[in-house]
Amino acid sequence: MPDVTADYYPPGTPCWVDLMAPDQQAALDFYKDLFGWQGEIGPPEVGGYAMCTLNGKPVAGIMKAQPMNEGDPMPPTVWTSYLASSDADATQAAISAAGGTVMFPVMDVMTVGRMLIAVDPTGAVFGVWQPVDFFGAAVVNEPGALTWNELHTSDMAAAGAFYQQALGLGSTPLEGMDNYHSLNVGDRPVGGMTTLEGTPPGTPPHWLTYFAVDDTDSTVDALVKAGGNVLVPPFDMMAGRMAIATDPQGAVFAVIKAVSP
Repeated sequence: MPDVTADYYPPGTPCWVDLMAPDQQAALDFYKDLFGWQGEIGPPEVGGYAMCTLNGKPVAGIMKAQPMNEGDPMPPTVWTSYLASSDADATQAAISAAGGTVMFPVMDVMTVGRMLIAVDPTGAVFGVWQPVDFFGAAVVNEPGALTWNELHTSDMAAAGAFYQQALGLGSTPLEGMDNYHSLNVGDRPVGGMTTLEGTPPGTPPHWLTYFAVDDTDSTVDALVKAGGNVLVPPFDMMAGRMAIATDPQGAVFAVIKAVSP
């Protein structure tokens, strides 16, 4: 897909992903080798946040994981999906009214936007992004870029009702797939929702980030050589050939070579 603009992300649409990792530089090096990203640890005024780019266009962020307070445990190493909002304060209120929990209330991120982190009623963590100077990923659906965001939940009915009320996301079952729904903004599918079936025992509800690749098998081979682990080996499915893996620090993500339209 060509470079996208702010119009690509109406409210409710996944618009950005970022990673919290204990070793930020190691994460930057891993994803540079795997996806061809460029990025470096940012200045102190942005907490060292690294904006990763692909061919000069922002595609994802990587930050150093740190405990909230001295003595607290290190937060998990995870990719976080952010859903677009035109009014973060109103979305925060809607999240609470719909039964979600706000982990980090609305905050200004310099002049680039406003954000919050929340948990849906089934336990999946997600972010909300209100753009100001920065609208999100500027390239998607190309090798090395974000291509899909998928909610894995213990209660599809409860999750569907929550995201409809809090963010205006509709939920539509896919024909022939009882346990898979598309998440829609209007008539446009912008993400997916499924159960926790097939995940390791004890896996909590979560949002899974998919990155596009030009060859799933070779990407997985490179990932393993770089210290990553394969959770679900490459397999063919309706949308393409995909795999689920972890990076060397344990962050889970998926890669997919999509079928040609």
